[in-house]
Amino acid sequence: MDEQVNRLVDKVWDQYKVAPASKRVLIAVSGIPGSGKTTLAAIVSKRLNEKHAQESPGTSNSNPLAAFIPMDGYHLSRAQLDAMPDPESAHARRGAAFTFDGQSFFSLVKRLREPICPETQTLYAPSFDHAIKDPVDNDIAIAASVRIVIFEGNYCALDKEPWRDAADLMDERWFVDVDFDVARERLIHRHVKAGIAANEEEAGKRADENDLVNGREIVDHRLDVHELIKSLNDACWVPEVQSVSDDKNPGTQREMAPLI
Repeated sequence: MDEQVNRLVDKVWDQYKVAPASKRVLIAVSGIPGSGKTTLAAIVSKRLNEKHAQESPGTSNSNPLAAFIPMDGYHLSRAQLDAMPDPESAHARRGAAFTFDGQSFFSLVKRLREPICPETQTLYAPSFDHAIKDPVDNDIAIAASVRIVIFEGNYCALDKEPWRDAADLMDERWFVDVDFDVARERLIHRHVKAGIAANEEEAGKRADENDLVNGREIVDHRLDVHELIKSLNDACWVPEVQSVSDDKNPGTQREMAPLI
């Protein structure tokens, strides 16, 4: 995995180095639930900030070069789901595209695409508090000094409005591809561990009736991407790297170790 992550880090770093000082590099990482997109985006963001610190001694950790923005913060709140015509179904399908505030996500991307200038103010993205099971407004700061923003979420490459409009503003779109059976195993483990489901049977039902239904939409309506990263699985989760081909994807494509 390290080899592939380092390649992606170097690719983004090279884009940052040649970009005008007024321009941010925007990366969108998408995939179905359980694909490993969150882990990948977090690792790449961390490695970029480490690389920046190494090449710019004295750089403060409080002044990072790269910011990591999960789409979880754009979940509609439970109160908003309650106000929908069918609140029971809305809560049951939480995680589907219609249960996200896509317009607010698009608005942030548009603002980040504006040139950085001396008057540029810190922007804020929402986070998600799993304890209260709701988003927290203005919780992730994106200072004017942030030059690389890595978004991750199920719908960052969805060929539907407004996700398509946001995706069109990205410099790079990456998709973490995973076998649905592998994703299901990971989701069951995740739901039980997080207390979302009481047992594996309940977790499997949730995965089948919500997560993987959403996953089918994500795969069937995916935009072209620059990187197709194949997430594999085996007993030890050992990285396996192979070239892959996909007519929908013009960019370099690699396989990497599975990520949760």
